[in-house]
Amino acid sequence: MTARRRTRALAGLLVLLSGCATPPPPQQAAPAPVAKAETPLRPLLRLRDIPEDAPASGVAFVMAPPAPDEPDAPQEDPEAGQEIGRGGSSWYGGRFHRRRTASGEAFDMEAFTAAHRTLPFGTLVCVRSLVNGRSVVVRVNDRGPSSPQRIIDLSYAAARALDMVGLGFKQVVLSRPTATGECVR
Repeated sequence: MTARRRTRALAGLLVLLSGCATPPPPQQAAPAPVAKAETPLRPLLRLRDIPEDAPASGVAFVMAPPAPDEPDAPQEDPEAGQEIGRGGSSWYGGRFHRRRTASGEAFDMEAFTAAHRTLPFGTLVCVRSLVNGRSVVVRVNDRGPSSPQRIIDLSYAAARALDMVGLGFKQVVLSRPTATGECVR
């Protein structure tokens, strides 16, 4: 056997052995289960749950308040109606529907949710349009907006309730809702 053949045979053997020595591709790990909240989350109002003859105020309630004799009846919040901020608002919808938000839950464009830079996840915020006076209560479940001109990004359902879908951008005021999840006028 010539030196050239020996070199080729050795090179071929090394190629075969190197293929055996490579580790198998890493397995895709199952996503870690999301920890359940200690307190149950409030049910979300979906756009399809709003009757067609709803008042033009656009106020959306997250849930009915419990009866006053119940031990878990919410106490009146002295900071209800306190302004959190004001500025531009935009909305996002179909392109992000069912994608994971920063909080870990799937985005639902028909739920009354929003993205805010600093408010904790689960915070309820009253968003009132400075253009037409309509207001809606949303729950923060995502981070954003990325633009410095905007202070909040709303889901499609919330934007529709504020009548801003066509415009895509509106000036709004953010405030704290009451303990029952209503906006203070």
